[in-house]
Amino acid sequence: MEDSSVFYSWRNPQATKTFRSGVSLHSHTNRSRETLKFLALLGNRYSLMRQLMSRLEQRAQNNHGMQVDYGLSYWTPPADPRLALDLESAQIERLGLAPMVSLTDHDSIEARLCLPSSVSQHECPVSVEWTVPFGSEAFHLGVHNLPNGRSSEWMQILAAYTLHPSNGQLKEILAALHGEPDVLIVFNHPMWDLYRVGADVHVKTVREFLRENRSWIHAIELNGLRDWNENRAALRLAESWDLVLISGGDRHGLEPNANINLTGADCFDQFVHEIRDDKVSRILFMGQYAEPLKHRILKSAVDAVSYYPHFPEGTRRWDERVYHPDRDGVPQPLAALWPDGAAPRAIRLGIALVLLMGRGAFSGSLRAAWSEATRFEIDEFKIPPEEVISKSPVMMEQK
Repeated sequence: MEDSSVFYSWRNPQATKTFRSGVSLHSHTNRSRETLKFLALLGNRYSLMRQLMSRLEQRAQNNHGMQVDYGLSYWTPPADPRLALDLESAQIERLGLAPMVSLTDHDSIEARLCLPSSVSQHECPVSVEWTVPFGSEAFHLGVHNLPNGRSSEWMQILAAYTLHPSNGQLKEILAALHGEPDVLIVFNHPMWDLYRVGADVHVKTVREFLRENRSWIHAIELNGLRDWNENRAALRLAESWDLVLISGGDRHGLEPNANINLTGADCFDQFVHEIRDDKVSRILFMGQYAEPLKHRILKSAVDAVSYYPHFPEGTRRWDERVYHPDRDGVPQPLAALWPDGAAPRAIRLGIALVLLMGRGAFSGSLRAAWSEATRFEIDEFKIPPEEVISKSPVMMEQK
């Protein structure tokens, strides 16, 4: 690691005073397609969930002649590009900083391209979270600040590799991206075993990926939606490979990113050079990161299934934001597939339970129970003085 520093807003509210701008990295809009494969995993883990899913799958088969395919189904986050930009900008402005917001949907730059021309590239660059197949897994790279005039061309190259990866081509693509002097390449949530291959296999694959591609990776992400232990492992990874740490909130709901970067830069190009060339990164964790992670995930789930009467027609209900292929293989909102125009009763009850847990009488009790464990995790997320080396200071603030 080079000069990477981490601050906590709840311990040092004055941390922003010497900086000009705040940078929000890695957040999602309704242009992201989020897989529903996790439902199949839950079904394998919980017998009651499996029974419910089996009934729903049978109903889909009987009523539509369709086989439920969780791998081809997806949901979209509730925030449209304008709302997502405003959420992130407003949080940074409340700190007295000028906002820069890099929206990174999965394998799509559509969100940035549909924003009005009045939104400056210097404040909101063209960026993407690129899915990179590698070995038995696929890693996510934040590719920020693609050249405006060639962003669509770049997306064709990245999408082609995701669909048809080939040996040797990844190095060529990463080297070419690195050759774009204003592009920033971030290894997002590197220690997350997203594909459940097992911790040992995952770590081995991460190391292999970095052995082959370290020269073109500019930073390792501390993720605002991953737990303290995993972020500590990411910190150690950055230290092992002498890489800069960087923030990445990974927002999917309506809670702004739980961490940002602080910088003296007045445009995104300057910020990129601060990371790439100067190898300096100042990360601020916001107050929401001190909240219990389970509580925050529940809030995000509530955001995903809530009704928004002020949203454009066709995006207000949760089942208008969840998609499944029809009999012809064309993705359709679930709202268009229900036989009687309404979700099955079991699903409606499940949605009501999520809303009750996140907003209702049980919400405070759940948060209190989860807070007890989180206090220990916060206390443990620190670097003992003997582990701080002068070449690469990591200033984890202590109580």
